[in-house]
Amino acid sequence: MCLAAVYKAQDPETKLFEFVSRIDVDGETITLTDVMGEQKVLEGTIVMVDLANSIVKINCTES
Repeated sequence: MCLAAVYKAQDPETKLFEFVSRIDVDGETITLTDVMGEQKVLEGTIVMVDLANSIVKINCTES
C-alpha cells in the first residue's frame, strides 16, 4: 500500500488530504480515501503523481 499526501496544484503549500490510500476518479469528481476510511470528494483533475515521494497534485477550486 502506498500512502500519499495530496496537494493543491495551484498552491503547493496547501495540503488537501494526507495518508491517502485510495483515489477514485469519475469524470472531474475525485474521491480521496485515507487509511482510516475517511473520504473527501473534490471537483478537479489530477495534475501530477509522484509515486517515489508519495505526492499527488490536484487542480481544484476547493481548499
